[in-house]
Order: sequence, then C-alpha cells, then structure tokens
Amino acid sequence: MTDDMYPSRIGGREQIIPRKDPVIYADPATTHGPLNDGQLSFYRENGYLIFPEFMPQLVAPLRAETESLRHKLAGREELVCEPHDNSLRTIFNPCGFSGAYDRFFRHPQVLPIVHQLLGSEVYRMQSRINNKPAFHGRSFAWHSDFETWHVEDGMPRMRALTAWIMLNENHQHNGPLYVIPGSHHLYISCSGKTAEDNYKSSLREQKLGVPRAETMREILQGRDIHAITGKPGTLVIHECNLLHGSPDNISGDPRQVAMCVYNSVHN
Repeated sequence: MTDDMYPSRIGGREQIIPRKDPVIYADPATTHGPLNDGQLSFYRENGYLIFPEFMPQLVAPLRAETESLRHKLAGREELVCEPHDNSLRTIFNPCGFSGAYDRFFRHPQVLPIVHQLLGSEVYRMQSRINNKPAFHGRSFAWHSDFETWHVEDGMPRMRALTAWIMLNENHQHNGPLYVIPGSHHLYISCSGKTAEDNYKSSLREQKLGVPRAETMREILQGRDIHAITGKPGTLVIHECNLLHGSPDNISGDPRQVAMCVYNSVHN
C-alpha cells in the first residue's frame, strides 16, 4: 500500500523508520488513572512498566489453570511445541478456554492502567501463556510485536500494548524477557515477504519480522539491553513496538508467563 506509514516485508531492503504515533494516547490534563506522572514519563521514554509482585495471590490459581489447559487442549493447535522437540512452548488463547484467565485480564486493577495508556476502551486481541521448561526452553528472536500485527493481522497504528504476569520467578538464567528501552520510538521495516499461514511456523520459531544483525547494531548504539526479572505475581506492561526477545532457558527453573494483548477500539 502506498499510503502505509509502516511498510514491512515488501521485498525491499531493511530500514529504520521514525515512529509516527504517540506512545501515550490519554490527555493527562483530562484523564485520570492509576499511573502517576513518573510512571507515565518512564513508559513514554522506555516503553514498558514493571509492577513488582502486583497480584501474588493469583499465581497459584493461574498455574493450576495452566496445567488444566494442557490437558483440556491436548491435540489442538492452541498447544504450540518447541521448534526441535515436543515440549510445550505456548498455550494460545487461554482467555478463550479459561474463565480464570478471562477474569484476570479483565481485572479492575489491570484494565484502568491499560485504558490510561491507550486513551480509550480496548478489546482483547489475543492471549497466550509462554512456557520455557527447565534446560529446554528455547529463545525468542528480537522483534517488534507491532511489525507482525501490522503486516499479518492488519493493525494500522501503534495503539496497543501487552500486559503479562509472571507465574514463577523470572531470573537472569531461565530465559527472561529482554527489552531495549527506547526502541519503540523507531520502527524496523523488515525485508522478505510473508508466506501464507506464516503464524503456524512463527509461533514455534520466528524468522520473518526479525531484524538483521546490522540493523540491531545500529539500534543498540547508545541503547542498553535490559532483562525484566521479578518474583511470581509481578505484572509487566510493554508497548506494542518495543523491541524484545529472550534467550534460551539454561537453568533448572522453568519460566512461565501469561500475557494479553489489548488493542484500542479505535485501532
């Protein structure tokens, strides 16, 4: 499309494009919410927020629900395996099969934060549980969620975010999420073209929409990589265009997080 502000995977060379959308959509002069000025400023600048041990009382019920979903969804495509073995990598759409997860991601302590950042009512675009078993959980390559959602799902603008909760401790050795603070101000127009039903393979191992090494070197000039770690029950929110990824789990501790993507009803 010639009027696409964020073209990607159109067969051309890879390039970095400045962001053309706001990071926070609510007007601070007229909108009230749970986030203070410091938190809003941090999110605007860095693209994420961490709420340590936000709702620890829900961890045990959600972990039990996760085990139930493993059995409930056995044999269905919502259970996604690791790229090189049959260990569980992702449970897709837990909110569609679990009342407990549906209620959590509608919780009155979570939704007001989302509304304040996106400046509107929202809908749940997708949900998933990412699972990295001890010693076997594999990496997720650097990527922007928005690039995938824009190219493959038709999301027009950067007015979405992901909220996720740690279901066990996320530490330096069990494959925590890595982010590049500030990278959400740039958009990487990736090379290549998207095959039909690309999601069926990309959920196991993402290859398209992954920036090249030379692009990442340019992005990392003057920027750091930050590992998001925390105790069970920690809530994290990251902006849709923030570059993130995660390494292999080389520890004896599993890593499990449940996440929900919220998109503005105007997007």
